[in-house]
Amino acid sequence: MNLDAFTRTSGEWLRGIGPDSDIVMSSRIRLARNLAQFPFINRCTESTLGEIEQLMRPIITSLPMDVKLSYLDVNSLGNLDRQFIVERQLISREHSERSGPRGVGLDSEENIGIMVNEEDHLRLQVLRSGFSLNECWDTINQIDDLLEQEVTYAFSEEFGYLTACPTNVGTGIRVSVMLHLPALVITKEIQKVFQALQKINLAVRGLYGEGSQAMGDFYQISNQVTLGQTEQQLIDSIKEVVPNIISYERRVRNSLIKENRQGLHDQVSRAYGILSTAQTISSEETMHLLSSVRMGVNLGLIEGLPISAVNEMFIFTQPAHLQKLQGGELESSERNAARANYLRQRISDANSSN
Repeated sequence: MNLDAFTRTSGEWLRGIGPDSDIVMSSRIRLARNLAQFPFINRCTESTLGEIEQLMRPIITSLPMDVKLSYLDVNSLGNLDRQFIVERQLISREHSERSGPRGVGLDSEENIGIMVNEEDHLRLQVLRSGFSLNECWDTINQIDDLLEQEVTYAFSEEFGYLTACPTNVGTGIRVSVMLHLPALVITKEIQKVFQALQKINLAVRGLYGEGSQAMGDFYQISNQVTLGQTEQQLIDSIKEVVPNIISYERRVRNSLIKENRQGLHDQVSRAYGILSTAQTISSEETMHLLSSVRMGVNLGLIEGLPISAVNEMFIFTQPAHLQKLQGGELESSERNAARANYLRQRISDANSSN
């Protein structure tokens, strides 16, 4: 698999084509699974990790699905390439930072990922554009069934699927939706959302999941409980809550337009202007300004800039993506200049194509 080719494409989840994609960037379902004949990862020797990786690699690449998976040896990658696929949401930070034999199976659309030797022996992931949890579940359930025909999972009749972390025991499922909520942040209504979610045991995280900070007004909503409920019940609990947050964000956006259209248009236009002309810009400022621009595009305040281009700019201006685009490692000041250059060029290209 040629990672350099990824700098010329984007995954399906960035294209803004799914349901409610003005608010919902992506939906994701992950499953944690372990193989019955091996100890948990934290008890594995390097030799055992190698056995697991060698066992799973051919199974993953030969799964009888319409979509074929390629296999990437994460252990052989340098720091920059590992960070690159973390930014791409293809592996977790934990998987990137681990040592020893490990890999990931990926499809060309970047919808499917099967991490080998992460916190658990297997972490299955399906990622899709917009509010698409049903589609995620259909795909990941099929993959899980196909894998279970080839290997024996660690499973208890009493507790369900056994996992390295007790919080994942049971279904081993993590259901999450990435929401863009700039209007709730502007009006400080976002705290009400956090409090309501906390009361019903849903977690709120940043763009890169557990341990990450919210950037660009993106918030990842996910279940915390995996034991005592079925997969469908846990998916339904997210499906019941997210539409309320989507409606809340839309109502607040409409109120901002109605009460102060000129002020909001000015904020969006200034953000667009800085991104179009800056000679140097930090990652943090870029995320903040792109958030305003993304809202402006969806509200019709900016024309000629596809939402897919804005979504891609969030990812392609991250440090590892910039360095891959430039062909090597860059100092912080060099990245800031390269980021500004990328933004100017991307926005110029979008304008010239209209």
